[in-house]
Amino acid sequence: MAQTHDTYERLREQALALRREGLSRRHIRDRLKISNNDLLNRLVKGEPPPAWTRRPRAKDDLRARARELRRQGWTYDRIELELGVSRSSVSLWVRDLPRPPRRTSEEASAIARRGWERTLQLREEERQRTKAAAAAEIGTLTDRELFLIGVGLYWAEGSKSKVYRRTEQVTFCNSDPAMIRLYLAWLDLLGVAGEHRCFHVMIHESADVAAAERFWADLAGRCTDDFFKPVLKRHNPKTVRKNVGDDYRGCLVVRLRQSAHLYRRIEGWWYGIVCEAGSAPRQECPNLTSMLSPVV
Repeated sequence: MAQTHDTYERLREQALALRREGLSRRHIRDRLKISNNDLLNRLVKGEPPPAWTRRPRAKDDLRARARELRRQGWTYDRIELELGVSRSSVSLWVRDLPRPPRRTSEEASAIARRGWERTLQLREEERQRTKAAAAAEIGTLTDRELFLIGVGLYWAEGSKSKVYRRTEQVTFCNSDPAMIRLYLAWLDLLGVAGEHRCFHVMIHESADVAAAERFWADLAGRCTDDFFKPVLKRHNPKTVRKNVGDDYRGCLVVRLRQSAHLYRRIEGWWYGIVCEAGSAPRQECPNLTSMLSPVV
């Protein structure tokens, strides 16, 4: 029995020595002529395998990065989001490292604010990409398309005669410069002469009225001397106004002289569009189908 124990101890010493030299279990087995794997496991028990025998793990790089971030003071949540791994993996990899000091409320607020600013930036970039792609889909407007757009624009934003107040006059008022440009282009298409167009500004009395008139005059291609007296809105001290600042220019009112006949035609054009929109079938437009397919 003592001889058997001595033989085992001698084999173990040899096996451990070979293990420390960097040999694999297979090499040790062949060198010592051991055919029993259980015996081989007992002989090398407690001695770690050499580094070259370890198979690389898919998450070794992530583990190293997680430990690096933890040493920099990152929380589990931030590491989890940064690396795209589970919280349990993060905990397993870094739990032996010291916890980062608790951040002050100012630091936490600053981190949250930077994160939210980045989110808003990404949203704005996506918004601008979507708008640019949609604008490119429009292409060149035909005269008919501009005509129909102008009819809808006027009926949405222009003045309309009521049963209780018969005022058949073409008057358009808006604060959006792009809407005014489109409306004026529509009047050009209809052949409305410049001398039939009357302009005046509607604006809050506390605003820079002269600057607003210059802005709208430049946009309309007119002189401020051609503008009628502005209509000023009185200030209500109980009202908190949001339309303030250098970009507040009030509204431009474009009124056409002797326009009763044109008003009646606009009303007829609008009802013609409404009737056609409810009829079937309509002529298909292949380009329109491709534009609408992603959103329906």
